[in-house]
Amino acid sequence: MNNMKITVKDLNLYYGDFQALKNINIDIEERKITALIGPSGCGKSTFIKTLNRMNDLIEGVKIDGNVMLDGEDIYKDVDVIKLRKRVGMVFQKPNPFPMSVYDNVAYGPRSHGVKKKSILDEIVEKSLRSAAIWDEAKDRLKKNALGFSGGQQQRLCIARALAVEPEVLLMDEPTSALDPIATGRIEELTEDLKKEYTIVIVTHSMQQAGRISDKTAFFLLGDLIEMGDTKKIFSNPDDKRTEDYITGRFG
Repeated sequence: MNNMKITVKDLNLYYGDFQALKNINIDIEERKITALIGPSGCGKSTFIKTLNRMNDLIEGVKIDGNVMLDGEDIYKDVDVIKLRKRVGMVFQKPNPFPMSVYDNVAYGPRSHGVKKKSILDEIVEKSLRSAAIWDEAKDRLKKNALGFSGGQQQRLCIARALAVEPEVLLMDEPTSALDPIATGRIEELTEDLKKEYTIVIVTHSMQQAGRISDKTAFFLLGDLIEMGDTKKIFSNPDDKRTEDYITGRFG
């Protein structure tokens, strides 16, 4: 029996009268990379944000159905601050805070009550190492994070997300603002991180989904059309619409 980290049942999401997600049922396996693909505006970013309740911040959103994290319903049984500690997020554009590299990474642990410098030092180093940016950052810990390149900033944002020791890492098109070399580094990093974390990644790039994910889910106009092992989805999908999208007939 595979270990399901997140189970989504009959999830519907409305922005006012517009239904952005329609009856989504999906299981996300622990310590695997699940890629969400589909054309722009199909609901993949909306879906990933339901997994850490980021949509709660948008006015007029109505959500029904269940999102279970380790069997607990995140909309009923889980405190949202605790939830966001367990489910970290990395956004499309790198968004480091305008403060030092060290303070960026220490920000989360501090806000959860870690005060002791020796412990913070350890967390900062471990997180930067985990995000494959320690070598570039170790001599610049006191310098402003905005001095980093885009790819470095994105790895710093990954380190910042890892610093609170989440169980799940959500990545919403984390490489779309980066050049190919930086993209390759983030992809390698993501494959490395799945040893410890469950990763859900929204990507515009089918090549990226094919390279790094174990499972792929194809969204279209708010529907989950199909989900399965990435190799099967890319070589032999069940649904003609999936095949059309993957072979570039539309999208």
